[in-house]
Amino acid sequence: MDFVSIRIITGDVARLVEFYERATGARAMWATEDFAELKTAGATLAIAGTRTVPLFAPGSAHPADNHSVITEFLVDDVDRVHQNLTGFVTDFVTEPTTMPWGNRSLLFRDPDGNLVNFFTPVIEKFAR
Repeated sequence: MDFVSIRIITGDVARLVEFYERATGARAMWATEDFAELKTAGATLAIAGTRTVPLFAPGSAHPADNHSVITEFLVDDVDRVHQNLTGFVTDFVTEPTTMPWGNRSLLFRDPDGNLVNFFTPVIEKFAR
């Protein structure tokens, strides 16, 4: 089994796709107006509108209602990324901080309030 993607359900697909394109530098591939994917080397971030939820199970997911998941991206230089996002990201939760487990992390919220972590290992533990 391979973990390949995470999907965010949103009330405004275009807004969230634009945010993640700008934040990550990845270009979205649109399947429909209700579904787009941003592919990276390690996984895919899927963004889907609320009209897709009933295709799985009506009422099973709600936009802007995440209180437990942090979507994480490995970046080369989290401090440089922080500088690039300043003025664009409106809700930084923490400035770049070195965590006890060896990552330098930048935590912020996307326009729907979902937590996003951009991090750079301080100690070499992620092979590229």
